[in-house]
Amino acid sequence: MNNNDTFGKRLRSLVLPMTFQYFMYALVPVADAVMLVALNQDAMSSVSLSAQVSFVRDLFLFAITAGASMLAAQYWGKGDIASIEKLLGYIYKLALPIALVFFALTLIVPGAVIRIFTDEPEIVRYGISYLRVVSFSCVLMSLASIELSIMKNIGQVKEATVISIIMVLTNVGLNAVFIYGLLGLPQMETAGAALATTISALVGYLLCVFVRLKKKVLRFKISSIFSTPKEITSIYRKHTFPVLLNQLTWGIGFTMISVIMGHLGSDAIAANSIVAVVKDLISCFCFALSTAGSILVGNELGAGRLDEARVCGRKVVRLAIISGAVAGLVILALSPLIVNAVNLTDQAKDYLFWMLVMCVYYMVGRSINGNVITGIFTAGGDTKFGFICDTITMWGFIVPVGALAAFVFELPVLAVFFILNLDEIVKLPAVYIHYKKYKWVRNLVD
Repeated sequence: MNNNDTFGKRLRSLVLPMTFQYFMYALVPVADAVMLVALNQDAMSSVSLSAQVSFVRDLFLFAITAGASMLAAQYWGKGDIASIEKLLGYIYKLALPIALVFFALTLIVPGAVIRIFTDEPEIVRYGISYLRVVSFSCVLMSLASIELSIMKNIGQVKEATVISIIMVLTNVGLNAVFIYGLLGLPQMETAGAALATTISALVGYLLCVFVRLKKKVLRFKISSIFSTPKEITSIYRKHTFPVLLNQLTWGIGFTMISVIMGHLGSDAIAANSIVAVVKDLISCFCFALSTAGSILVGNELGAGRLDEARVCGRKVVRLAIISGAVAGLVILALSPLIVNAVNLTDQAKDYLFWMLVMCVYYMVGRSINGNVITGIFTAGGDTKFGFICDTITMWGFIVPVGALAAFVFELPVLAVFFILNLDEIVKLPAVYIHYKKYKWVRNLVD
């Protein structure tokens, strides 16, 4: 079997189940949107804005698990299971305090949190109800995400996919029961969506622990949370800290986009909420390709096959360009159907249609940048570039120009949306130039 056949087989074995996994994840906000918009537009909008809190929490979590995945992929390529076991304990120690902070914020001061994103009274009321209940999922979802991240890097992609499917089906099924008050239960509206999310997170974490104990690939000990070898922590901190800065820089900037849109009226909020769901749903293959590409490149680097890693990276980039273009065209083709399927005001539907049209160019940039920055660069520990690039793009252009357009020049909603969605296109030239320097071709665990 030649190298192309081997790469294709390995990539398919990772991408196909991961695409399905991400698709199932994306169905959760779809289910929330569909079920809540049937109640009213403000209920749906409140959950979309409240979910930004989980998004900010996930920025920290993603940085932690991305660093762990970077090392775990290389340790797995090297055949060093013991180091992966110690690494798992270390990321538990890092993630739990952050999860507890978000738990406390959403449980104790949900009103202050949701008012960051909007001052629409009815949306705030629904948001408070949602955040109080969903607060418990902050810890549970963090634990499940840690376990799933490690599973993908130790040959348990199928198991991780099955667990994700069960979590999503649990969430969607309980959504209907709790939101509408089926089976004799009271109608909980947005609080019902939050309760479904919390229960599904608990189910997911318990299943992850069950698989780990049954497979016995990793022998995780509680004591490893409190004691991690310096050679692991030093490498981890060196390469993960820039990832964390990158995630916070990009993510908080991305959250500011929601804040800006959240102060342009309920119709703009509702349309932007639907667009966000559609983007994530159609991007499933792009997300899976990024994760799989990072694992494959990391495996080659950890095994010392640097030339093969470079070839893998080149193939992933080509696929990223194709998948981004296809994703954009799919959104364009589906836009009339999506607009007619949702229960929004006429003004919100008009916003929604043109926002979906603008997604065509956005999806191409999102696919390329996601696969290169968070996939290929991270696999080789080349994490500082992403921080610098996103800081300049988000805070030097997108956020300030978008805010000026919205609140100083008071441009139309669609013009503001166009500006706020230029970030992925603006940074493409810099990403390509840096990729060609091949600073990411490094073995971190030799």
